[in-house]
Amino acid sequence: MGNTFGQLFRITTFGESHGGGIGVVIDGCPAKIDISEAEIQCELDRRRPGQSKIATQRKEEDRCEILSGVFEGKTLGTPIGILVRNKDARPEDYAAIAKTFRPSHADFTYEAKYGIRNWQGGGRASARETIGRVAAGAVARKVLRTFDAKIDIVGYVAQIHELAAKIDRSKVKISDVDANIVRCPHKATAKKMISLIEKTRANGDSLGGVIECVVRNAPVGLGEPVFDKLEADLAKAMLSLPATKGFEIGSGFSATLLRGSEHNDAFEVRGGKVRTSTNYSGGIQGGISNGEEIYFRVAFKPTATIAREQKTVTASRESTKLAARGRHDPCVLPRAVPMVEAMTALVLCDHALRQRAISFSEK
Repeated sequence: MGNTFGQLFRITTFGESHGGGIGVVIDGCPAKIDISEAEIQCELDRRRPGQSKIATQRKEEDRCEILSGVFEGKTLGTPIGILVRNKDARPEDYAAIAKTFRPSHADFTYEAKYGIRNWQGGGRASARETIGRVAAGAVARKVLRTFDAKIDIVGYVAQIHELAAKIDRSKVKISDVDANIVRCPHKATAKKMISLIEKTRANGDSLGGVIECVVRNAPVGLGEPVFDKLEADLAKAMLSLPATKGFEIGSGFSATLLRGSEHNDAFEVRGGKVRTSTNYSGGIQGGISNGEEIYFRVAFKPTATIAREQKTVTASRESTKLAARGRHDPCVLPRAVPMVEAMTALVLCDHALRQRAISFSEK
């Protein structure tokens, strides 16, 4: 019912924002992969609420518990269950919306689809659901490194509203990204972004922006044409994240402004390998990775929950007004960076296992 992602490396997430907890079941993970709660926790800490002054102030440690599938620090090849218990849930903050639809949320559509909804923080529609994805992504990274220890996935905030940073994606490191609370590796722009987010929050409003992600040293040959092209699965993965509104890879929409003679990536041999002199393709051609850097951008809308009073309607079709309560991010992008990285790892891990299943090559 849409809660499972992947083919060979398959995850199923469960739980609601203000329920007992959030978790994930990972099926198809190879055996004997080294993994620990500490490694998973490292990624969850990058995603958790309350980590800075520009994030939601919900106080959750998001401590993970591995319930199954791991023994003496190694995966067993059996389903891995990971649970994070909710500790600071405040369902009473949402009592006012039990019969009222919040603008640009999933309240109306969930009720229209199922005839019932969990109005306590949005239930499954809450970004808190992504805990399971980030936990699974940490496991996927460990699997990917068994294919090539040099595989590197780095996401970062490239733009908030109209503030765009000039970033050399070939050189940026996770340590650069996590050096500030907005997760933009360009220090001067990051400072301006933080100031803008604080000012916007004080005015009861919210902001959107763009996260860019780069994958270095991805194996050649990942991707399953025709319908499971690598960029198609990356697009689905990113657009399944809350608040996403757009995806573009490589040259993206700017390719429409170029001629074929300008856009084509010419082949050459470097270091005994077939390479391209440019990378407008974003590391994927014909739906298959070509060994160059894979890079893409994901657009996130402004957070739908704002403190300003807005027009809406009730479940009984009566017009009303609503001012949001609760604890929410004025801009989701800083906490969405590990989510983007996790979904990237899940897609690449799944395709790496699928490629191994059909390939007789040792490379």
